[in-house]
Amino acid sequence: MSGKLYVVGTPIGNLEDITYRAVRILSEVDFICAEDTRVTVKLLNHFEIKKPLLSYHEHSAAHVSENIIERLRNGESCAVVTDAGMPCISDPGEDLVRMCRDLDIPVEAVPGPTAMATAAAVCGIPASRFAFEGFLSVTKKQRFAHLKAVASDTHTLIFYEAPHKLRTTLEDMLKYFGDRRISICRELTKIHEEVMRTTLSEAISYYETNAPRGEYVLVVEGAGENSEDKDYTLEDAVRLAKELAEKGVKLTEACREAASVTGIRKNDIYSALM
Repeated sequence: MSGKLYVVGTPIGNLEDITYRAVRILSEVDFICAEDTRVTVKLLNHFEIKKPLLSYHEHSAAHVSENIIERLRNGESCAVVTDAGMPCISDPGEDLVRMCRDLDIPVEAVPGPTAMATAAAVCGIPASRFAFEGFLSVTKKQRFAHLKAVASDTHTLIFYEAPHKLRTTLEDMLKYFGDRRISICRELTKIHEEVMRTTLSEAISYYETNAPRGEYVLVVEGAGENSEDKDYTLEDAVRLAKELAEKGVKLTEACREAASVTGIRKNDIYSALM
């Protein structure tokens, strides 16, 4: 008889947020799959839980997944956790769940804190309907394509971001979204928790003199359903192409991106730049 995979939510900062059920399940399973065993062992030690840990992350080899599945099929039980929050969302655990579902291995959720829902609750921006966008790609082409794809979405948009990329992300959002309201949620549930509701332009100015620290959740208001599209000039398009080129985007690609955002012909932008 197959064992069971438990998808266990863990605190996003404050250890008091763990549930009684999560502690019990982590204490009862045969082994635990962790994104970073060094992080998870601290959580287990705090609650005096001694269980074998198996490293399972995006760079894990295929044989690691096969080993986990084989152990589950042989009747062992396993809990999968991430460093913080609910695993299997923008997380390699998603593949493990899919494989278990494909093989009819039981999967059970043990809900816990999630940064995106916590931010939506305290951000001060309407979030009854929101789209979770996760982390933006570090690859410029994919990053710009992502922002362009969601620029006209009327849902509130929620992103995760690391401190060293925050300034660039805010600047890119301003280019693609315009100067919208944003709630910047930092270090949620931790000692230095901070929620700042502002605009994208004001946030950029703020972080010019204040170094970003900690982990961030960005809640950006959606596009106005009845708002008119912005009328861009050739100068606007050239400025955007220059900014993209300065970030390392090839000139022709920068002109193409600027054209797609502004509606100005790519050749006109390129000619003006040259």
